[in-house]
Amino acid sequence: MRLINCSEEYAPQILEIFNDAILNSTALYDYTPWTMETMRIWFETKRLHNFPVIGIVNSDGKLMGFGSYGQFRIRPAYKYTIENSLYVHRDFRGQGLGKILLAELIERAKLQQFHCIIGVIDAENAVSIALHQSFGFKNIGTFKEVGYKFGKWLDASFMQLTLQTPEIPTEG
Repeated sequence: MRLINCSEEYAPQILEIFNDAILNSTALYDYTPWTMETMRIWFETKRLHNFPVIGIVNSDGKLMGFGSYGQFRIRPAYKYTIENSLYVHRDFRGQGLGKILLAELIERAKLQQFHCIIGVIDAENAVSIALHQSFGFKNIGTFKEVGYKFGKWLDASFMQLTLQTPEIPTEG
């Protein structure tokens, strides 16, 4: 297996992973599967803001998992804060891929001089919460019943990792 920068050629495989999460889990609080047009816009937004899309592929070129981060909030003062996301294909879970992806996202965030990484995780997703905690993320709050999916209310845990970057933050 190897770590790669995912280009749009991986959009169909990322779409498959996203749609599995939408249809079969509470990892994404969406109801409707995404389309290739959604993926086009998603990649365009990542490219516009210089946000990475990284993946792990096996020897057959199959995308085993991917991660990225994006803007946390749109107000200018949030410019040093990002929200991460990572997803592992259902056939490759439990192999430590999430650790590899999260470690790489953290390193890239440092290189890009971000200060805080936020993970918004379904409160029942113990595996993802434990993964984030293993990298020093702290639960800074759980928003109760903010989502509704599969006939039940969902709580969202907000996890935060504070980095030592940037050395000299600026306004504007």
